[in-house]
Amino acid sequence: MKSIIFIAPPAAGKGTQSKLISKKYNIPHISIGDLLRYSINSEDESSKKINEYMEKGLLVSDDIILNLLKNRLKQQDCISGYILDGFPRNVNQAKEYDKLLEKLDKDLGLVILLDIDKEILKNRIVGRLSCNKCGSVYNELIKETKPKNVGLCDKCNLKLSKRIDDNEETFEMRYNTYLKETEPLINYYDDKGCLYRVNANINADLIFKEIQSIIGSSI
Repeated sequence: MKSIIFIAPPAAGKGTQSKLISKKYNIPHISIGDLLRYSINSEDESSKKINEYMEKGLLVSDDIILNLLKNRLKQQDCISGYILDGFPRNVNQAKEYDKLLEKLDKDLGLVILLDIDKEILKNRIVGRLSCNKCGSVYNELIKETKPKNVGLCDKCNLKLSKRIDDNEETFEMRYNTYLKETEPLINYYDDKGCLYRVNANINADLIFKEIQSIIGSSI
């Protein structure tokens, strides 16, 4: 089994596919966000530095992230592969990750791009609603995931809420950032010959079948 890097814009379904792959192939899903949150609660030097960055509203430096990632990849459960989520985000990080893999004597593996139309992404984010009690998620703009009664949870019959940042303006900012930072990254991995494009406009089950086919052909 090879390791997998996902490249995807916000709300493309990366988290869903990571969980499905992790369960199917018994490999860990490594989220950079989770690594940072875990480190904050520890008592080491990196914890202090991460807190300093976050208190100032700054992005955590690549050096710190790479060190956290290096320690995680050395763990036993990563020997047979892993899914990397949230890193690399740009070409510079990709080059540093290549150096880290060389030091750890690991292969790059597969890079999978979830290719999806912008309008579908926008509807997923702008129309998203959730129940504060049971955590169920709906979408008022997508027929298949609309609540049965407008604005109410199907399970709890309580009023659904909307995240403050689930709006068109925030979506445009996040999407443009993705294009600016990630498009060169796509070209970087395409040139290496390890990039696979998956149509993410279809439902999650069909996307997963396509990913399984890619994994199967690479083993």
